Amino acid sequence: MGMRTHLLKTNDVDLAYDVHGPSPAEGGHRPLFMIGQPMDASGFRALAARFTDRTVITYDPRGLGRSVRRDGRDDHTPETQAGDVHAIIEAVGGPVDMFASSGGAVTALALVAAHPGDVHTLVAHEPPVMPLLPDAEAALRARAGVKKAYDSKGWGAGMAAFMGLTSWQGEFTDDYFAQPAPRPRRVRHADGGRRFPRRPAPVGPLMGGQRLPPRHRRPPRRPPPPAW
Repeated sequence: MGMRTHLLKTNDVDLAYDVHGPSPAEGGHRPLFMIGQPMDASGFRALAARFTDRTVITYDPRGLGRSVRRDGRDDHTPETQAGDVHAIIEAVGGPVDMFASSGGAVTALALVAAHPGDVHTLVAHEPPVMPLLPDAEAALRARAGVKKAYDSKGWGAGMAAFMGLTSWQGEFTDDYFAQPAPRPRRVRHADGGRRFPRRPAPVGPLMGGQRLPPRHRRPPRRPPPPAW
């Protein structure tokens, strides 16, 4: 069926989203919604192409890719992002199954807390819920350092800082903050483009006040160790 692109206009943003594969009625499965942040729909093209028997939905979060903001802001909160995803699900027809990664997983957790009827099954992959960590204060300081690198030195320095943060093992100790600034990086993902925009606007932290509906409360599964 290929890919169909749509534009959903709200009061403060024009949301671009893509519908891949057959319609839900033809596929016989619930639509599968894939989201990430800060990443637009292009980052999911290779993965979406593997699901030939069901509808796959991808979108550009507000301010990224084709989704143009008209509210004059450049910040992001999980609640605002969740409202955008809710609007798309209403337009397409839900409930959906959802695979959400990184900042997209934070958005997804806010979505199922606010609109539990939107999502039947959620796979929340590595949500950066730093305020819930034992070393939350230090983790948020490390996250602020990544943003500072992006703002002051550009994309390459920001990506290097981000990779240094995500590869750190254990709690954020003084050893982490004593490291020299990492060298700027240039990274491309499987679809050939940058995973982050030049000036990314990360989703703000999920502060822990949200409660998931009962059917979404399942203990996370620890991934197997990498095969180095």
